[in-house]
Amino acid sequence: MQNVKKFSQNKNLLPNAKKTKVMDSDKSPALSILIDNEALENVTHFNYLGANIEADGKITPDIRKRLAIATSKLKSMMNIWKSQSTPLKMRILKSCIFPVATYGCETWTLTKKDVEKIDEFEMKCYRKILRIPWTARRTNQNIIQELGMKERQLLKNIKQQKLKYFGHVVRHNSLEKLCLEGAVEGRRGRGRPRRRWTQDISDWLGFSVRKASILAQDRDGFRSAVWEATSYKDPP
Repeated sequence: MQNVKKFSQNKNLLPNAKKTKVMDSDKSPALSILIDNEALENVTHFNYLGANIEADGKITPDIRKRLAIATSKLKSMMNIWKSQSTPLKMRILKSCIFPVATYGCETWTLTKKDVEKIDEFEMKCYRKILRIPWTARRTNQNIIQELGMKERQLLKNIKQQKLKYFGHVVRHNSLEKLCLEGAVEGRRGRGRPRRRWTQDISDWLGFSVRKASILAQDRDGFRSAVWEATSYKDPP
């Protein structure tokens, strides 16, 4: 930290000890870091560029936060949802609401509960623009058909963005690629292993991450694989 301070001062940038925070991972011991003999505050989470970073590495709080912000935005546009033009409302929904909900989704590691929450939010949006009350006995599939769609779109968009980001990372020598392919020394703790970011990649593509990394070097081939993994498939 003293080196950071030294180089920052050369650029006329002075670190503020009261505004600088320290966060340890959930398995590392707490460290005491000083700037000019003043200890930095150790936190369990912080907000970075609009995304929540948790010490335990869990992404669920950030997903819930994004969906809550998007829901608030949805409610603030009630005058628009009262319009009679459904195609116009769908365009506004996809351009103004969905991007708010999926901000930073490339870094998400989705659990089953997270997927359910995302699907629930999407259907809430569709019911809102169609002005369907919660008391109406309408199935989700019936609402999707009324909108002229074959399947839900939000989770599909998240998959496409994350797969494209994976391809971008593995094609370049960068810190992100080092973090993705690197290994940490030591033994894994007891208990069920937590779901990894790369498990989404292998599950969606249908083959290993190593094979996906090789395929990503061919942009056209990887683009076709992403399209195949996220395209609609008729039920048997």
